[in-house]
Amino acid sequence: MSQIIPKSEFSDYVGRRLQAEEWTKITQQRIDQFADATDDHQFIHVDPERARQSPFGGTVAHGFLTLSLLPKLLEPIQIIPENIVMGVNYGQNRVRFPHPVPCGAEIRAATTLLEVRDMAPDRILTRSEVVVEIRGVDKPALVVESLAMFVLGQDNQTESAGLEQ
Repeated sequence: MSQIIPKSEFSDYVGRRLQAEEWTKITQQRIDQFADATDDHQFIHVDPERARQSPFGGTVAHGFLTLSLLPKLLEPIQIIPENIVMGVNYGQNRVRFPHPVPCGAEIRAATTLLEVRDMAPDRILTRSEVVVEIRGVDKPALVVESLAMFVLGQDNQTESAGLEQ
């Protein structure tokens, strides 16, 4: 579960690597649903028979599927400031997919906070390196520099935003 910390302590986490313990299985159903949602039905993702003949030896997850799972993968290790009204994805830098994620593989995330920047009295911008690992594979599935913007408010605004502390 996300860890809530005072804004004044956020910079103390710069350079600290946090790694999820749980793994998430990538199923063919999840791959197919992503293909339907994005209209990306390339055979290496959705046709197990044809994909077996490819260099991958079977179907693989879309790189963007792996990227889109970051909120789920990071949730157990995410740090967020006290009195948060909302947090938003502010973008990504340097997205790389060094290794394909085979169907049936398990993945998890690790993150290192690189920078914390006060953007206004009520806003914090963070920059983090995120690595998605594949169980049993040396190369990561994804390496990305992720940006997040946290909007802060008063204690009573936190509850109304639907975020638990």
